[in-house]
Amino acid sequence: MKKPYRRPHHTIKKRSPRTLNVYKSYSFRTKDPVIDELRTMVEDQGAKYAELHEQSGVSTTCLYGWFRGKTMRPQSATVEAVGRALGFRRTWVAMKTKDDGK
Repeated sequence: MKKPYRRPHHTIKKRSPRTLNVYKSYSFRTKDPVIDELRTMVEDQGAKYAELHEQSGVSTTCLYGWFRGKTMRPQSATVEAVGRALGFRRTWVAMKTKDDGK
């Protein structure tokens, strides 16, 4: 029985990875706005990166990447950890309700 012809693996076209479009109504060009929010909280609290690392478990390298480096989209869990270390809590606020009729 004859084997079917298979192209060599280096000629097979790969599909581009699918990405999740998180921001439908806001398209940022440089960094996620949450980085600016965190930077403001850190500056207002006068916190040092080493202190945040000890309290949140997020590395100082990660913090540096957010505020001065090339990190554009920090992970939600690390954002939450730093916010809680600073004494903040994220909440979701409804923009529309059924009673508003909007």
